[in-house]
Amino acid sequence: MRNRWVICSLLFAGATINYVDRQVLAVLKPTLQAELGWSEVGYGHIVTAFQAAYAVGMLLVGRFIDRVGARAGLAATAAFWALATMAHAAARGVLGFSAARAALGLGEAGLFPAGGKAIAEHFPQRERSLAMGLLNAGTNVGPIACPLLAPWLVSTVGWRGTFVAMGALALAWIAPWRAVCPPPRPDPRPAGERELWGWRRLLAHREAWAIALAKLITDPVWWLYLFWIPDFLHRAHGLDLRHLGPPLVAIYALSFFGGIAGGGLSSRLLRRGWSPNAARKTAMLVAAVAVLPILRLGAARGTSLWTAVGILGLAVGAHQAFSANLLTLPSDLFPLPSVASMMGLGGMGGAIGGIVIAQTAGHILELTGSYHALFVMAAAAYFVALGLLHALSPRLAPVARAAAEAAA
Repeated sequence: MRNRWVICSLLFAGATINYVDRQVLAVLKPTLQAELGWSEVGYGHIVTAFQAAYAVGMLLVGRFIDRVGARAGLAATAAFWALATMAHAAARGVLGFSAARAALGLGEAGLFPAGGKAIAEHFPQRERSLAMGLLNAGTNVGPIACPLLAPWLVSTVGWRGTFVAMGALALAWIAPWRAVCPPPRPDPRPAGERELWGWRRLLAHREAWAIALAKLITDPVWWLYLFWIPDFLHRAHGLDLRHLGPPLVAIYALSFFGGIAGGGLSSRLLRRGWSPNAARKTAMLVAAVAVLPILRLGAARGTSLWTAVGILGLAVGAHQAFSANLLTLPSDLFPLPSVASMMGLGGMGGAIGGIVIAQTAGHILELTGSYHALFVMAAAAYFVALGLLHALSPRLAPVARAAAEAAA
């Protein structure tokens, strides 16, 4: 299908808007705290409301998308998160913002289950990891675009108008998505491979646990990068808010290309005749090795700013490369009607890991004042996840086929 890359481009744009809408609160935090008198504890409650709802939403929304399809499901969840973003404008205190963030978490949870299902519906297996890498790249552009766009909007329409405008971006995206993404074609596979699996049936397979545990272990590293890199640059290099922009843009620009390269690597290996098992795991191993230089930042003193930026950009890009391949596994291993459910299950594991790292990182930094232990954890996470994935699914064989072979 010629327009599959147009579909992928719209998924990339949707991911960018998703992260712009997610990040705007963090960008406006100083303004809102000054005007509304939030405490740090109150802000923590607001953030936790999003993360908890996002974790639950991954599970529920994944099932919803498998029932209605990626085209309709992503349009519906985008409309929901758009209205939730706008609802921030009506909030007056911690409770109101917590409610709006919880609604936002539920809606934004639809992006990856729907995006992964759309890619499974419209892309051949050899192209899926590259397409997933492009989708995932939007999560790097959003954190760059939001700090550039939000201050201008605040100066023009105020902070309440900014939330309304950011929500309108998602609403505007829905029409082209529905116009370009067609309903899926009839599935030619046997009837037994076209039914929506229940949670018990999904969890009966080790492959489901492999994906969920790998997400639980590696996704916290992404949240660590997203929320603590500015603090690391401040502690290690004395950067204030005025000087954080260029280093952060450079880090996320490297991450953007890293994610595409990681997805493209396994797609290229598949085109050369490698098995999905060898191609996916090789790409993940390369990504895991690429994270190792981050150990230098925790142990060494006197690392220059731009050396640190290069190492961090490589590490964040390697995470995205690993993630592009990991996010492709539900469509490699599970029947198409259950792909979004499986992605939601894995996403819930990753979201729970994000909640855990938020608490762990704060306690470690308060106790040690150093990022060394956190960077050691980050470097080790991918090897542990890949080891578990290989132990639980040595061949990455599709579960329906594996079950049939076992029965025979």
